This record gives sequence, C-alpha cells and structure tokens, in this order.
Amino acid sequence: MTDLFADAMADAYRPLADRMRPRTLHEFIGQSHLLGQGKPLRNSLESGHLHSMILWGPPGTGKTTLARLMSNQGNALFLTISAVLAGVKDIREAVHKARSARELEHKPTLLFVDEVHRFNKAQQDAFLPHVEDGTLFFVGATTENPSFELNNALLSRVRTYVLKSLDKEELKQVLIQALNDKERGLGNENILLTEKALESLTAAADGDARRGLNLLELAADLAEQQADGTRSIDVGVVGEVASQSLRRFDKGGEYFYDQISALHKSLRGSNPDAALYWMCRMLDGGCDALYIARRLVRFASEDVGTADPRALALTLDAWDTYERLGSPEGELALAHAVVYLAAAPKSNAVYKAFGAAMRAARQHGSLEVPLHLRNAPTGLMKELGHGKNYRYAHDEMDAYAAGERYFPEGMGEERYYQPTDRGLEERIRNRLQQLRELDRRYRESSG
Repeated sequence: MTDLFADAMADAYRPLADRMRPRTLHEFIGQSHLLGQGKPLRNSLESGHLHSMILWGPPGTGKTTLARLMSNQGNALFLTISAVLAGVKDIREAVHKARSARELEHKPTLLFVDEVHRFNKAQQDAFLPHVEDGTLFFVGATTENPSFELNNALLSRVRTYVLKSLDKEELKQVLIQALNDKERGLGNENILLTEKALESLTAAADGDARRGLNLLELAADLAEQQADGTRSIDVGVVGEVASQSLRRFDKGGEYFYDQISALHKSLRGSNPDAALYWMCRMLDGGCDALYIARRLVRFASEDVGTADPRALALTLDAWDTYERLGSPEGELALAHAVVYLAAAPKSNAVYKAFGAAMRAARQHGSLEVPLHLRNAPTGLMKELGHGKNYRYAHDEMDAYAAGERYFPEGMGEERYYQPTDRGLEERIRNRLQQLRELDRRYRESSG
C-alpha cells in the first residue's frame, strides 16, 4: 500500500524551486520567443514530435523543465546524466536502456545531458551514431556558447535554441505563483510579501527563476511570525538572504566576453554612460578590476590612438592609482578613465598602420638597409659607404630633409599611417601633407 504520509513528507522536503517546476506549458513562464503561439518549439511540444536539440541559456531559465515537458508530451522514457560526473560508461548504459525501451516497449527515449559543454570531443562523439539511428533523442543543456564548446559533428545533428534570462515581470509571476500555490508552494503558510520586498527579491534573482525561488524560500524561513499568525517578508529580510548574491559574471565564460565586448563597444561609440554601466556590471559581478584596467590601456592605444595621446597616459595612471588604493577607492580612477576614453576623439589609424607595416615586413623579407641609413661607427664601415650621403634633418630647412628616402630599394614610398581629421590627428595629417608636398617639389626640382 502506498504510504501517503511518507510521500507528503518527501515532497515537503524538496526545495521550493524543484516543487514549483512547471508541469505543463501553461505553467511555464518566460521564453515567449520560443514558446509563443505558432513558434516552432511550442508546436513540437504540443504535437509530441521529438527531435534532438541544444538548449543554450543562463541558469534558471527552464532548460531542464523544457526537456522534461518534451519527454512527457512525446510519451518517451526520460533519462538524465550530468556531464560533470558522467563518462562514456554512463552514455553506454543510457544507450542500452534506450534500446530496451524501443525494442520491448516500442517507446522512444529522450536523453537529457546537463552541462553538456563539460564533455570532451570523444564523449560528444559517442552520442552521434545513436542519435542518427534513432536509438535516442538527445537534449543537451549548456550555459556556454555551443559554437565554442561543442564539436561540429554534434551541432550539425541537433537544433539549437537560445533561452533568455527572465525579465522582472516574469520573475514576479514566478514568485507570486509560488506564494499562492497551496499544493506545491507556500500558499498554506500565511506568508505576506510586501511590494518592496518583491521588487528586492526580483532584483536579487537577476533573471534566474531558480535563484529567485531559493531566495523566497530562505526569506520565508527567516520571516518572524506576527500576532495574527502571518509571517511577513519585508525588505530587511530579503536583504539578509540576498546579501551575498552577485550578478551573473562567468569569469572566462560567455557572459564574461559579452560584457567586455559591450564595454569596448560603448567606449568606441563615445557613450560614457553605457560604458560606465558595463564597467560597474563587471565589477559588481566580481570581475578583477586590474583586468578592466588592462583592457582600458589597450583601448587607449587601439581606438583613441594619436587622436588624443593623453588617453594612454591617463589610463596608465588610473591603473597605477587602483594598484595603490585598491577597492573601492581605486575604482573611481577607472571610472575617470572610462569617461575620458568614451568622450575622447577616436582613431584606429595607428592600429591599422601597425598591422599594415607588420604584413609588409613579413611579405618583403630581409631587404637590405639602404647604405645611407646604415650606422658607421668604424673606419671600415665608412669606407664601405655606410652612412654616406645621409642628410641630417636638423641641418635642413624646417628640420626636414625633403625628398630623402627611408625605405629599402624596391619597396617605393609606402603609406601605412593614414591619420584622421579628429582630435590631434587633424594637425598631424596637415603636417604630413605639408611635408609630402616638400618631397614632391624637391624631387621635381632634382628631376
């Protein structure tokens, strides 16, 4: 006989986030771009049509739940393994179970692999023949970019769906649903949640439904019982449970590079407000401030360049200031650099010139240095013509040796550096144009 009391107790001790896992598409909140009416994934779920897929998205967005819903809708055997713990042996065991289900029960199998990016190439390849012959349907969940972490053979055999973080309104729906649900949630516990506390919980969850439900459960445990028997969760209680909650910033992972990219592009786009925001997002998420300092120095050279040479010195000063003061005082120096870089005139002319000159150096090989440019510290070298006919620029009109050639023979007069008309580079460009005009006149007169 079924022990109903034991079942109820077991369910009660399951975490709230697990108890509130959606059982149907109707209960699922978020991912409307995939599950809205008429969307391909929704159509597949509703029809029970199974297919292999990769679910790529941040934590707490419903990857596991979607796999379970698909299995239920397709009346399939649901098997799950974690790539963190499993190996090829576990894959073989899953394949054996899938074959038995197909041959004995005429039932399809859906194999869900959590954190599939943790599998190496050999482990990923182990799935391929069984996906191709229909032994099982493969659903991999990952928080990392599949194009970097999964091999092409596997990617070509599955469809990739991108899941998004839940927005504030969706997170509120998840939390309110858990508060009101008397069967699986907190609906029987007389808990009151203030509007400000709901806002704080939503902010602390940071797009992650599982995190939001875990924080709600902790807050409910800490809430003091009132005289009327209710327990009230206010902002103070939320502050206690969420005090160590950091924003998502996966060091070395996809979110890391996305936010670095957003900072660079905001700086390049001359938007100091957005650049400050992305820098603060990174610091708030635990990014090493010295890494940001290094990226700012690189940006000063690559994207500001000689349009404002002070930018490089200023970013180096900001780096030095942070190393001297540490956090949080030194972070203001980085903010100073970010605003300056965003507002400064931009030029990648030196960056492009450097690349062009490097390509030319590799292309032309070891061309001889012209004799007149060679060093001549000894008598023999002078006899061999080293330095002969070299024109010392300081002895020339305007300290410029008009018409002098500095490239190896056969290369001609290359033009790598093309200054812009922005910032100091406008003056540099005008000066170079004047000097090239002097070269032209000299060579015409020397005919």
